[in-house]
Amino acid sequence: MLDAIVGYDALDAEATGAASKYVPNGGYGQFLRMDGFKGKRIGIPNGFFTQEIFEKKQLRAYQKHIELMRKHGAMVIENIDITKNLTEVQNVLFSNEHIAMIAEFKLSLNAYLSDLLYSPVRSLADVISFNKAHPAEERLKDFGQPYFIEAQKTNGIGPVEKASIQRLNKLSAEGLEKLMRKHQLDAIITPNNNERVFFAVSGMPAGYDSQGVPFGTCFGGLKGYEPRLIEMAYAFEQATKVRRMPGFKM
Repeated sequence: MLDAIVGYDALDAEATGAASKYVPNGGYGQFLRMDGFKGKRIGIPNGFFTQEIFEKKQLRAYQKHIELMRKHGAMVIENIDITKNLTEVQNVLFSNEHIAMIAEFKLSLNAYLSDLLYSPVRSLADVISFNKAHPAEERLKDFGQPYFIEAQKTNGIGPVEKASIQRLNKLSAEGLEKLMRKHQLDAIITPNNNERVFFAVSGMPAGYDSQGVPFGTCFGGLKGYEPRLIEMAYAFEQATKVRRMPGFKM
């Protein structure tokens, strides 16, 4: 899938032109390696794996997996301080990411829909109206469409959005990017998807809680780190075999 979606696209030249330089020759399948942990430096940040957040069963599973990474050749550096106030930084990241996301979502969706050869909807406004006209089929009662409505109220990338993007870039450059380079890390590990606002991540199942609900582990890295993240995620998957097929009760 990643091989199919990466690369240069003339219709999205600005974004894909910069990103395409990170695409490896030969595709990403070559990085599905059993020894993917060998020689990797992995950071474990403070504030994520705590008793205040997880039950004992989950914490034991995470500790077991961290030891497994060491066993398979990784150097694990624990107790890394990402920031003095993790919650505050996460809140700042979430809020600024949201401002930029909804504005960019409207622009991108409108551009995509307007260029289709055939479509019953040609804009985000059309999508909102379509959902209102088909509430049962679109399950408006269950999910609503608050992000769509919020995005429709935006008017492109203005001063507010530009300021949010600048704050995000500054936090990224002065935060985890600097930290990872300082410790020469290949990845930072967090539970579930807790680091998604910091990085693009590769997530893998880590276990199941007392109710049978799965919880995961995320490997996060910097731009262009996809090959090494795939190596680690694949090695983790093959070494643990945690995932099990979901069961459905009729």
